[in-house]
Amino acid sequence: MKVFPMSKAIEEILASKPEIRPRIYAYSINDTAHSGLLKVGQTTRDVKQRVAEQLKTANIQNYKIELDESAEGTNGSIVTDHKVRAALIMKGFENTDLEWMRCTAKDVRATLLSLRAGQEITGTRDLDFPMRSEQRAAVDKTHTYYHSIWKEDMHAVPRFLWNAKMRFGKTFTAYQLAKKLGAKRVLVVTFKPAVEDAWQTDLESHVDFEGWQYISRSSGSDPTKISASKPLVYFGSFQDLLGRDDAGNIKVKNEWLHKVKWDLVVFDEYHFGAWRESAKELFEGEEETVVKKELKYSKDLEDVNEDLEVLSEKESEFLPITTKAYLYLSGTPFKALATGEFIEEQIFNWTYTDEQRAKEEFAKKSPDKWNPYGALPQMRLLTYQMPDELVAIASAGEFDEFDLNAFFEASGLEAKAQFKHKTDVQKWLDIIRGGYAPKALEHLKTGTRPPFPYSDVRLLPYLQHSFWFLPDVAACHAMANLLAEKQNVFWHDYKRIVAAGASAGIGLDALPPVRKAIGSGFDTKSITLSCGKLTTGVTVPQWSSILMLRNLKSPESYFQSAFRVQSPWSIKNPNGDAPNEEEILKPVCFVFDFAPTRALRQISEYGIGLSPGEPNPENAVKELVSFLPVLAYDGANMTQIDAGGILDIAMAGTSATLLARKWESAILVNVDNDTLRRILDNPEALAAVERIEGWRSLGDNIIETIINKSNVVKDLKDKAKEKSLSTKEKKQLTDEEKEYKSKRKMVQEKLIKFATRIPAFMYLTDFRENTLQDVITKLEPDLFLTVTGLTVKDFHLLVRLKVFNTEHMNQAVFAFRRYEDSSLRYTGIDSHEGLTRIGGYDTVIAKE
Repeated sequence: MKVFPMSKAIEEILASKPEIRPRIYAYSINDTAHSGLLKVGQTTRDVKQRVAEQLKTANIQNYKIELDESAEGTNGSIVTDHKVRAALIMKGFENTDLEWMRCTAKDVRATLLSLRAGQEITGTRDLDFPMRSEQRAAVDKTHTYYHSIWKEDMHAVPRFLWNAKMRFGKTFTAYQLAKKLGAKRVLVVTFKPAVEDAWQTDLESHVDFEGWQYISRSSGSDPTKISASKPLVYFGSFQDLLGRDDAGNIKVKNEWLHKVKWDLVVFDEYHFGAWRESAKELFEGEEETVVKKELKYSKDLEDVNEDLEVLSEKESEFLPITTKAYLYLSGTPFKALATGEFIEEQIFNWTYTDEQRAKEEFAKKSPDKWNPYGALPQMRLLTYQMPDELVAIASAGEFDEFDLNAFFEASGLEAKAQFKHKTDVQKWLDIIRGGYAPKALEHLKTGTRPPFPYSDVRLLPYLQHSFWFLPDVAACHAMANLLAEKQNVFWHDYKRIVAAGASAGIGLDALPPVRKAIGSGFDTKSITLSCGKLTTGVTVPQWSSILMLRNLKSPESYFQSAFRVQSPWSIKNPNGDAPNEEEILKPVCFVFDFAPTRALRQISEYGIGLSPGEPNPENAVKELVSFLPVLAYDGANMTQIDAGGILDIAMAGTSATLLARKWESAILVNVDNDTLRRILDNPEALAAVERIEGWRSLGDNIIETIINKSNVVKDLKDKAKEKSLSTKEKKQLTDEEKEYKSKRKMVQEKLIKFATRIPAFMYLTDFRENTLQDVITKLEPDLFLTVTGLTVKDFHLLVRLKVFNTEHMNQAVFAFRRYEDSSLRYTGIDSHEGLTRIGGYDTVIAKE
């Protein structure tokens, strides 16, 4: 494992935080030409100095500063001089020239106060920015792909995925795609209705969409009475769209939706509904009533999820709408990428590493120009090994990892909520602010003082507004209660907001109290305590750090939460005279984690998940950590860890049981209709699968049965789009669907059971530098037949027919071998002396 000198790592990674305060000013000039006029501007510098500099060049001395006020809004926004002038114009005041207004200082002050209080200007399209290069690339690639499919078959319905992290500008870019397609009817469907605000704002505030109509359930307009000549965007939730009445018919209010021939259907936050386990994980700690309202999962949605997640069915198979094309938007579509649901030409990627690379390259190529990525902070992950005495209280698993959920376990409601290990949580609070006596003595002896979050002067400014992610509602209230106790004087400066439980409100209702507590964010300090709320779909620019105080199993959930603190916080055109100038208030942001092995496992899985086609997992992780530096405190020193070190620690902290689960995963096998047809059409392949242990117990002609029954279901669903089904047909649909899904699941389980034999084969073979494919097919075919029950020829044929997913086999093989080697190295044994390469399934990588 490579380790960098502490001073270099710390100084380079812990960037100082700028101190900037924005102001709005107005001045008058005492001459005939400027009689009754005020110049309204903005600056982040001293107003007197700024105005003097402006007028010095014109040698004007008869001026008077009429107004010098803070531009900081109470809701966390920053009011610009552009907004002040636009509001004055809306009120009827004359804009005589550029920044000059015919009004009084009193008029400017009243307008500024209303804008600072959060009153927005309505009725104006004040945005006219162009697409960034990657947004244009997404539109062009999607547009080209759609037309290539339509050229082959004008009735085809193409599907395209944008794997784009937050801040890509997906709503604005999706509208630009619709515009380029000449779409007149666009349906936006989401699993998370809270994202509606962005879709409405982008359409109604940008000049490019003048004349477009926006409608949703909450808009109150009658969609059947809108202009047919103007483009329409309808926004709705998947749950509502699929909902039916008790008789099984489409809801009357939604009938018009099913009659429209849509030009484009957009699925927003696609991962949220399709992979409900990741979504549920974010709300695990909430009270049951809140979870039900937060997730809003109807039976229809459960069925949709099953189709999307397990069976990879196309939406046209079960969606009761017709469209020319589908567009999917997601920030963490790992399963869609991993299962091959979309092929490379159907995907546009814009990841965290793409964004940060673009930021770096733009700064190098055009240092004097405004950097469109400049305000997007770079993330840093800091992990801390807790003292043995705390780990002993809450450890779990084969490797005694620090169990955050057990450590922060609490009971009781609101004021009566209390931690089970209250004394130890108090010690943890002392540790993170550098005040834990036993460790303080050690640091004196070694002469080093590691950067604990609330003690290091470089980190403290980034903790002025932080997000603490706890296991459940009781833990959130218990933490608020503990921070308020008399002995915790240090924490009394921070406003504590409990954004958890029914009392905090549903979804975005939990946001206003946070915004109120933070205010402008310059003079206040706050800690937001949550166990799921506000971890998706919200923007709080002042949040600069997140403390991970709960276990999260999936990298999707982990980074979806972590990216909350990566929202930009900046002031554009700070002095009102340079539109391309930007003051960055948050150049970096921090994730603090107190379960190091789990944190590094999330980083490794996230890096690998971003690059499913990369055969060497170390390369995938290396690229990520080049833009997401990782510092780890091991109880004595704080060091920077490289990609190899992250993978070593992640694998060494993986039990054999967890590793075996990689071989029990559904993503290793494909059981969609296309794959099953390939088997059915190939007599040799059919004979091969029938030799898999237990296959005959599934019954005769099972593959043919699945395909036939799924076709019957498809026909019935197509019929249901046109008219209501009879009672007999509905029963047939339910029965046939239930049976074919059950049989498909059984086939999947048999194939997975076969895949789990491969680790046993790896244990028994001694070839390490060769690919597993070569070992199976050339070096030890007899051993393979003995262990798995299939001949090499059988297995090779099934791999060629894509029954097995080789990219995921590669990752599982590498994980197995890295774990095996690190486990043996720990005991002082070199697994294979002189090993220079490691073989995956069908790829070999060099070993450093």
